Amino acid sequence: MTASPAKLVSMLYDKLLISLKETIAAIEKGEIEARWKANARATEIISHMWSTLDREKGGEIAKNLDGMFSFILMRLPDIDMRNDPEPAREAIGLLEPIAESWRVLARGGAAQPAAAPAAAPAGAEPPAAPIAMPTSLSA
Repeated sequence: MTASPAKLVSMLYDKLLISLKETIAAIEKGEIEARWKANARATEIISHMWSTLDREKGGEIAKNLDGMFSFILMRLPDIDMRNDPEPAREAIGLLEPIAESWRVLARGGAAQPAAAPAAAPAGAEPPAAPIAMPTSLSA
């Protein structure tokens, strides 16, 4: 309840990454129910992040996050339909650099970017890390 807005966003990204890693671990162990629960949690978190983007004030950052979150949400059902860990690995690869930027920002170690908040509560500034976007849905 007393965490800064940047810390809350950082924690959200961390929980998302943990859920994706739990999804992969459950697939490797053959634990179907655990895979489903972890993937459902990851889907819920990314859906929340996607739905709360400030597309009006977020500028290019919000546009990039919108595309990335949409891409990830289209890939996550493949985990359950095919018992395939690859979509989770792809999502981790896309999300980890952003999560690390939020961790740094939450610790107060990064300069404040000029852009408006994108996937954050009011008052939290987004990290300035560039986002590598897939060029197609088959990427």
